[in-house]
Amino acid sequence: MLLLLLKGALLGVIITAPLGPIGMLCINRTLDRGFLAGFSCGLGTAIGDASYALVAVTGIAVFEEIMSAATLPLAIVGGLLLLGLGYRGLTRDPVQAADIKAGGLVGTTLATFLLTISNPATILSFGALFAGFGLTEETRRFSSAIIVGGVFAGSLAWWFFLSGAVNLARGKLPKDFTIKVVRGTSYLLIIFGLMALASAAYSLL
Repeated sequence: MLLLLLKGALLGVIITAPLGPIGMLCINRTLDRGFLAGFSCGLGTAIGDASYALVAVTGIAVFEEIMSAATLPLAIVGGLLLLGLGYRGLTRDPVQAADIKAGGLVGTTLATFLLTISNPATILSFGALFAGFGLTEETRRFSSAIIVGGVFAGSLAWWFFLSGAVNLARGKLPKDFTIKVVRGTSYLLIIFGLMALASAAYSLL
């Protein structure tokens, strides 16, 4: 069972580690508001990753038709969320935003969860990795729970590391550098959002 847990954790890291729009958002929030704000991005993503891992481990075929029908609306929602988060990053003062409230942390967690599940391709990645790691035969409930728990733990550990590393650097960087990085990542979020909406529009043609 320990091996299954470790395999699940490695899957979580592999899926999460590449820096995409959520990685940019995590860096943005950490520099803007501190460790907890950045880590809350990771928490939402880890929950989303675990949700997709649960779907993958219980059988992709069961959900294939539903996910196929949901791809377009999820892509639109994800694109709009990225645009909104990028715009918010550009219009808020990073110095004032550092005094984040608990509601902001919950909102960030929810937003990143929605961004994570707005990419149904993730479940296909899990399916391929499950096969590559020899986990497709692990159909027992307890084994499945161990794997999903490992994915959640691995994903969360990565975001803890990233948020912690950025937060440590944050205290040593000039304030104007931090602001420039926050602005830069906000522009990247807007670009990612426009790309997601453009892809959704193209699929309608």
